[in-house]
Amino acid sequence: MKKAQHSHCRSAETKTKLIARLRKIEGQTRAIEKMIEDDRACIDILRLIASVSGALRGIWAETLNDHLKGCIRESLENHDDSLVDELVEHLKKIK
Repeated sequence: MKKAQHSHCRSAETKTKLIARLRKIEGQTRAIEKMIEDDRACIDILRLIASVSGALRGIWAETLNDHLKGCIRESLENHDDSLVDELVEHLKKIK
């Protein structure tokens, strides 16, 4: 089995969209910090944390989709399952 080359399988449009979402999340995390500093209500902080967590899960899912439909598909077409093995090991570690 040969080692797969790591390709970048997302489009420029997807990359731009993901970066914009990450910048929004960055702003939300700064807002959480400010809310804690300002002794805001715990429920308000928890709501924003849940929002950030959901947004990160969305980025994770979209990146996984890109990886499966692009990188892994290409790898399998080249009869190389190393990226599948790598992904399986990664998924085993997720809690």
